[in-house]
Amino acid sequence: MGAASALLVAVPAHAQAADVELWRLDCGNLDVSDFGEFSDTHRYDGKPYKLVDSCYLIRHGSDYLLWDAGLSGDILGEQVVEGVFTLTLKARIVTQLAQIGVKPEQVRFVGISHDHFDHIGQVGDFPQATLLIGAGDFATIKAGDPAAAGAFKPWIQGTAKVEAVDVDKDVFGDGSVVMLGMPGHTPGHHALLVRLKGTGPVLLSGDQFHATESFEHDQVPTYNTDRVDTLASIDRFKRIAANLKAKVVIQHEPADVAKLPIFPRSAR
Repeated sequence: MGAASALLVAVPAHAQAADVELWRLDCGNLDVSDFGEFSDTHRYDGKPYKLVDSCYLIRHGSDYLLWDAGLSGDILGEQVVEGVFTLTLKARIVTQLAQIGVKPEQVRFVGISHDHFDHIGQVGDFPQATLLIGAGDFATIKAGDPAAAGAFKPWIQGTAKVEAVDVDKDVFGDGSVVMLGMPGHTPGHHALLVRLKGTGPVLLSGDQFHATESFEHDQVPTYNTDRVDTLASIDRFKRIAANLKAKVVIQHEPADVAKLPIFPRSAR
């Protein structure tokens, strides 16, 4: 069996038995003055775009998983310009969790789609959690990625637990929440499948796509680590979405915010 086939059979076919609940958290905004680097075919050269930065809390029975950790809490209430990005953050993750009665120490897992700055900014607020991250990305961090090393200090130093995920990861062992290996954007990039009893399957994109437009036209950012892997992951993502009839949520797409209930309401 080839590697591609092994990936495809990794998604559990059965529905979850446990009670699963999903919240969308506001983890910042990114106004992009030139979206050009988000397409290696020059489709967006010189065009501006507004992105949201979304994180998600998933409750599985009495356990919680935080998916992605947004922009750094240090920029709260500020407007920070970094290259083509203007970054803003209205509320920290821990503040939003407090609104629904969840304490940081109750978060059992922190799952990181990949190690870019806008997905790891507040991971350090959950040092008691087991970190779930792509093996390729964690290897990059340990090798000395200065932008990520500080945020991941507890896991690098071994004072907190980490599981470096090679391909897929069935987080709770019942098919309800599955990290899906989607390499290409980074070596260890993952998307997340969440099966909800009422809403049905939800696919959280990570950065497999940054916008509806890039989803529709299979765009590959200039800075992705592997173009061939990216295109293979695009194909896998879309096949899973079609086969499961899943609700696709592009984590950076403003229009997709409305696909899930507005916090503090949840999807079930």
